[in-house]
Order: sequence, then structure tokens, then C-alpha cells
Amino acid sequence: MTVTSEQANPIAQVLREHPQDLLEQWIQVQMDAPWVRLDLIGEAEIRAQSAELIELLGAACQSGNVSDIQADEWGRVRDFLRELSRSRATLGFSPTETAQFVLSFKMPLINMLRQASPSLDMQVWQTMWQASVLVDDLALYLLDVYMTSREQVIKRQQMELMELSTPVVQVWEGILVLPIIGTLDTARTQVVMENLLQAIVETASDIAIIDITGVPMVDTSVAQHLIKTVTAARLMGARCIVSGIRPQIAQTMVNLGVTFADITTRASLADALAYAFAQLNMRVTRNESS
Repeated sequence: MTVTSEQANPIAQVLREHPQDLLEQWIQVQMDAPWVRLDLIGEAEIRAQSAELIELLGAACQSGNVSDIQADEWGRVRDFLRELSRSRATLGFSPTETAQFVLSFKMPLINMLRQASPSLDMQVWQTMWQASVLVDDLALYLLDVYMTSREQVIKRQQMELMELSTPVVQVWEGILVLPIIGTLDTARTQVVMENLLQAIVETASDIAIIDITGVPMVDTSVAQHLIKTVTAARLMGARCIVSGIRPQIAQTMVNLGVTFADITTRASLADALAYAFAQLNMRVTRNESS
């Protein structure tokens, strides 16, 4: 049942007249609940968030609309829940623990409605049910936004980790080194290529060394990703060397029939650097002390 703004609304009245009582009961419910995470958030912050939501709910319900939380007057409530979900996702709350914050408000709200309406006629029960559905809708919305926020956090962290794990270092004028640690997949290969090509342009380097010492296994898929990276670098005018091919990796590649064709390879990064210096007609000599 939709209550219009012209009609007296018990939910709006309770939120307006008993915010402190609601807050104290709600805090008690949360503190006594087995799902409370005081290791992630303190009681003072829980109290502040609870008080803010009660205030926002009171303002939204004054319109008389207590059933459609997608309406304009519920905009600030949705914004609050969206920010709350982002915050709790970042802190490490589970989706259930996040939704319980709103669901736990149902008991205090219904208790206050019963106290405000001692004669429990049909109208009161309908109002209580309306309040129950409202809280459920808020919790479901919070859970939905939480999952979206969590996915965004995970994707951002994955991108940051990929960028941090694929640094391009200019070890000498004209020589770049790209050390790869971990497994290469399609998404990471894209980051590797972008970082390498950007570095080639910025430094005008002639040689790029791709060191796979930290790659645990080279199979057909990894080899194809490496070949794509080398091909892209060649199109930019740079010569590529793949280093860090350990005996175990060499045996695996032979057994799988994987080859790097005309790509220059070296067993270690030191060998690759020596080869790069030779290609640039440079030589490293020891400075003998007198």
C-alpha cells in the first residue's frame, strides 16, 4: 500500500519524533549481534553512521513515500548507502555483514511502531509490514551496490598490481629491461605491451630485453603472448631479446614444440645485457685502480 503525502504516516512520525530512541535500540541490536565486526570498525563510527541514516530516512519519509526508494526524495539515502558500501567493501566486510547493518534496523523500527500504536488493528499491521518491506528493500539495494563496489575495488587492485609487476627500466642509453614476474595472461600482456611501447617511444631505445626469470612456466599460451609483445616492439623499431630461459623451461618448451623462431634468446639477464652492449658497439671494461 502506498501512503500519500497527505495522509499521516506512522513510519515518518516515529522517525521524526523518536530518533534517539531508535538509535539506542539499533546500536544495542548491532552490538549484540554475532556478525558485528568491531575489528574493522569502531562503535563510535557505527553510531555515527546509524544516526545519519535515521536522519536521512526521516527526511525521505516526510514526503509520505515509504515504498519506492528509487524516487527522487530517496536520493540522499541511496547516496549514503552507496558510500557506505564502498567504505565497508574496502575495509573487508562481507556482503552479508554489510546488508545486516540495514536489516538490523527492522526490529527497533517495528518496536517503536508498536509502542506508538498500542491498538494493533489491521492498519497498524499493514504499517508494520510496510516498514518491514522498506527495510528489506534498503538492504537489498545496499547489497547490490556493495557487490558492484567490491568488483570495482578488485578490478582496480588487479590493474594496479599488473602495472606494478611490469616495470620498464632503462638500464643504459638505448637499452630497456622489462622483468616479468608471474603468469602472463591476455589482460596482463596488454599492460606489458603498452608499458613497453610507451617506454620505447619516450626513451628512443634500440633494444628491449624481456626477462622471464620470474615466469614460473612457459607453455604455448605464454609463448604466444611473448611473441605478440616482441612483434609489437619490433614494429616500433626496437630489437628484442628474451632472457631468463632456465633449463627446466627450455625442456618444457621443447616437449611442447614451442619455439621463439627468430627471436634472440639468452639464458640470463647478464648474458642479454652483454649481447645488447655488443649490438650497440659498446663494451664494459673494468677500471683498474692504480
